[in-house]
Amino acid sequence: MVATLDPCPESTLTDRYQTTVPEPVRKALGLNKRDKICYTIQPNGKVWISRAGQTEENDPVLGKFLNFLAQDIEQNPQQIRAMSSDLASHVQSLVSGVDLDLDAPLLDEDE
Repeated sequence: MVATLDPCPESTLTDRYQTTVPEPVRKALGLNKRDKICYTIQPNGKVWISRAGQTEENDPVLGKFLNFLAQDIEQNPQQIRAMSSDLASHVQSLVSGVDLDLDAPLLDEDE
């Protein structure tokens, strides 16, 4: 679940460079006491904060879906067939001219 946050939740650094993660950020990341957070520094100087250990590789929904696919392939190998060149051409025509930056952050309306 992606929460819509205030424009810019803020916190203050103490003399020891410590801070409190604002409540809306904790809720959006699903953070609890003693959880770890990860900082990703982008080349442009922006810093992304995320819950440590929460990567695409261990996404529980994605993992369940991939397990479902693996089981289906194992149980029904006869259903696997090559994609036709007509379908490949049709898919290519649907995405031609689409410019996609996989590293660009999502806009609020895209999440």
